[in-house]
Amino acid sequence: MQEILSKYIPERAVVPSVALIKEHKIHLKIVNQRVTRHGDYRRLPNGQHQITVNAGENKYRFFITLIHEIAHLVAFEKYGRRIKPHGKEWKYTFQHLMLPFIRPEVFPQELLPYLARHFKNPKASSDTDAHLSVALKNYDPPTDKNYIFELPPGAVFRIYNGKVFKKGNKRVKRYECVELATGKVYLFQPNAAVEKLE
Repeated sequence: MQEILSKYIPERAVVPSVALIKEHKIHLKIVNQRVTRHGDYRRLPNGQHQITVNAGENKYRFFITLIHEIAHLVAFEKYGRRIKPHGKEWKYTFQHLMLPFIRPEVFPQELLPYLARHFKNPKASSDTDAHLSVALKNYDPPTDKNYIFELPPGAVFRIYNGKVFKKGNKRVKRYECVELATGKVYLFQPNAAVEKLE
C-alpha cells in the first residue's frame, strides 16, 4: 500500500495516510479519470468501506480528495448516518484530519495560504473554491484548456461532453453562458476548464 500511495500523494503524507486507511479498514481504489467527481466514499453491502480517487489528479489534489473521502467515513461513524454529507460534522472532521498536513513539508509554500483559507470552512468540492482550484491546477500537466474567467466576453467554448457555449456576463461569482444548440442559459464557475473554439 505504501509503495502504491507514494506514486499519488506527497511523500511526507504517505505513512500517516496508510495508517488512516488501515485504522478505518478502507478498501482504496484508484480509478480512471471521472469528469463529475474527484473521488467518492461508499459503504458496501458487506459493510466494507470503499473509497475511490481519480488516478489522473496531481498529487496535492489526490491527497486532498483522499482525506475528504476519509472524512465522510469518520464523520458517519462518529455522528451517525443521518448527518448531511457535507454538513458541519463532516466539515469539522475534514478540518481535523487535514490540519496536521497543512505545512511546508507536505504542500508547496505557494499552496499553503489557499489551503489555510479553504479549511476555515471547507466546501463540498475543492473546485467550488475557485482560488484553491486555480492554485492546484498549477501542478497539473500542461493542457490546452482555458478557464472561463480567462476567456473574453462572447468567446465560444466547448465543455467535456461536447456541448458548445458562448460566454456572457458575470453575475455575482459565476458566468452566464448560452448553449448555442438550445439557447438555454447556464451558470459556470469562473474556474471551469473549457476548450476555447476559434
